[in-house]
Amino acid sequence: MSDMTTSTIGGGDASSRYFVKEHHPENGTLLGFWMYLMSDCLVFACLFAAYAVLGRNYAGGPTGAELFDLPLVAVNTSLLLLSSITYGFAMLEMQKQKVRNTLVWLCVTGLLGACFIGFELYEFVHLIHEGAGPQRSGFLTSFFALVGTHGLHVSFGIIWLITLMFQISRHGLSPENNRRLMCLSMFWHFLDVVWIGVFTFVYLMGVLP
Repeated sequence: MSDMTTSTIGGGDASSRYFVKEHHPENGTLLGFWMYLMSDCLVFACLFAAYAVLGRNYAGGPTGAELFDLPLVAVNTSLLLLSSITYGFAMLEMQKQKVRNTLVWLCVTGLLGACFIGFELYEFVHLIHEGAGPQRSGFLTSFFALVGTHGLHVSFGIIWLITLMFQISRHGLSPENNRRLMCLSMFWHFLDVVWIGVFTFVYLMGVLP
């Protein structure tokens, strides 16, 4: 048994590569990240469930139809969906091993994400200024919790994107950076899917009488 282990580790370059692949599979990171996304799905599922229960609990306060600026939210939704497309362009350039073009599309994606966060913060500040803060009713508590949690995820994604851009600028499109780009791609598209649910379930249904 010990001879087999020794030959596997020290038997030259080919066996060393075999050892690394056996104990560090290339798709292990992606599999682990999929597991993280599934756990994040549970978090958002709980927040959606809380909103479903409390979404009509206005406590004599304003309703969604009175508060939501649907055209503004539609523009903000378009920004986030567009950022998903630009990230797709970045992945195409990554496959061509074009560092500069990849960085350009990542930068555009980050700017669109930052604009999305800016509009969301504007909406929150406006609601609080109108006396519709999270403490006003169960509806607003669940609204701020759901939309705010999504906004925190997008903010984290932007920080991750900026960090990855620095790594690519320094080390190029190495296999490690490509794997990180794949993970961030899954995360970013996941946030788009969640936001479509938020836009439909919270905003569109919220303006209905």
